[in-house]
Amino acid sequence: MNDSKLIDHTLLAAKATQPQIEQLCREAVEHDFYSICVNPTWVEFAAQRLADSGVKVCTVIGFPLGANTPTMKALETADAVRNGAHEVDMVLNIGWAKNGEWDKVQQDMIGVVQAAGKDTIVKVILETCLLTDDEIRQACACAIAAKVDFVKTSTGFSTSGATVEAVKLMRECVGDKLGVKASGGIRTAQDMADMVAAGATRIGASAGAVLLDNMDNAKNENDEIEIDISEY
Repeated sequence: MNDSKLIDHTLLAAKATQPQIEQLCREAVEHDFYSICVNPTWVEFAAQRLADSGVKVCTVIGFPLGANTPTMKALETADAVRNGAHEVDMVLNIGWAKNGEWDKVQQDMIGVVQAAGKDTIVKVILETCLLTDDEIRQACACAIAAKVDFVKTSTGFSTSGATVEAVKLMRECVGDKLGVKASGGIRTAQDMADMVAAGATRIGASAGAVLLDNMDNAKNENDEIEIDISEY
């Protein structure tokens, strides 16, 4: 797989403007990224710009706190799919997780999976910086049971982003049943290589073009950066 196809090219800032979203789309096509990831309000615009390009449109659900009701998350998901989203990244209900209310956590995921339909990829953002290792394990178990497609580390809006340790733990928990997306604070080729080595099969990055340039430079200098996801 090309390095570029690991990347969800991301712009989730509240102050993002239409010209910035348009630029994001142009960069995604130019660099052949897997997808762009934008807030729901930009999905329809992005889908129009990326039609027939091969670049997918991803959006976020219950973002960034995860505290929306299951009904609202399901409605937001259905609306996003109608507007052209191919993938949705929902935020775990972190309060329920901390309370140990895992049945509710799982039902929250199931509602989004059902609203998304069989043709839409669903990822669950665990916000690993706020969870214990045991809570990460429980959240991953819920994700498998709910039949989501990926577990994801972070929103990028909390106390920290992806860590190698969290990605390794998530991969151990889901095995080959689900993908693992690392996001939040991934800025260099080495960061990306480390996350993939730990088990990530998708990378969320707001500076995807810079990341690829950094990777190309590193390869040209010493050929040490190698990325292999064949075992996943």
